[in-house]
This record gives sequence, C-alpha cells and structure tokens, in this order.
Amino acid sequence: NMTDVWQALGDKNTRVVAQIAPAVRVAVGEAFGLPKGESTMGKIVAALHCLGFDEVFDTTYTADLTIMEESAEFLDRVAKGEKLPLLTSCCPGWVKYAEHFYPDMLDSLSSCKSPQQMFGAVTKSYYAEKMGLDPKNIVVVSVMPCVAKKFELTRPELSNDVDISI
Repeated sequence: NMTDVWQALGDKNTRVVAQIAPAVRVAVGEAFGLPKGESTMGKIVAALHCLGFDEVFDTTYTADLTIMEESAEFLDRVAKGEKLPLLTSCCPGWVKYAEHFYPDMLDSLSSCKSPQQMFGAVTKSYYAEKMGLDPKNIVVVSVMPCVAKKFELTRPELSNDVDISI
C-alpha cells in the first residue's frame, strides 16, 4: 500500500529499507525505452533515495542465502535418509499452488524462507544490530514484480519481517 510507504517515509524516527527484486531492475529500463536487458539498478537506487528511502538493497543477496539454506537442508535430508525430492519454497506462488493441487507433496517443500522473507529477517536482525536500531523502527519495503509476494505477507504462519510489498 503506497499510503503506508509514504507514511513510513515521512516519519523521521523510522528507517525505511527497500529491497529490489532482480527482475525489477531490467523491467524498469524496458518501460523507459532502454535496451532490453539493461540494468537500471543505479537509477532505481538513486530514485528511491530521492524519495526518502534510507537504504536500498538487492534481493539477489538473500536469494543466495535461501539457496545456501536449501542446499544445507538437502544435504541433511540425504544424510538422514529423509524425504526427497526437496522442492524449493522460494516462490510464494509455487508454494500456494502446491498447497492447493499437490498437498501430498508438502513434506517435500523446503522449510526455508523465500528470498523476500529472508531479506526481512536479516534486515530486522543482523542489519538492525549492526546499525544500532530497534527492529520496530525499521520498515522493510519490497519492490517486486509478482503479486504473490503481496499475498505472502498475509500468511499468518510467517514472521512477516517484510512490512510492505509494492
């Protein structure tokens, strides 16, 4: 909700942190007539800073963390002889699809958070600690191309360290 974003940006006691999905940095360029595939991350970061965002990060970092966690989970399952295959949990649209159409395979889904949720968790723990901030004073905004990311924020079983997805 953009109203919530503007309210957070207007609150001087709130640190507003954005995460940008990889697809956004290319799609924005195409929308403005730049050559296909050209990254506009620098332009997006500059624009978000001009709007008042305190920090802007690329979700690619937490996508890598999710992959590392899923790899560790896979190796643990192999070592213990547990259920395989291990299916990724990084896409909330895929998770919802599996819940509705393949409930018999839910025990094959990884227990890892999605990159969006991983970013929120890292921001409100590690980043907050390193910056000397109270996590309650941090608003995490996801800039994502997928409406399933918005849905993910409504799931009650998640810690939802991401506050807003636009």
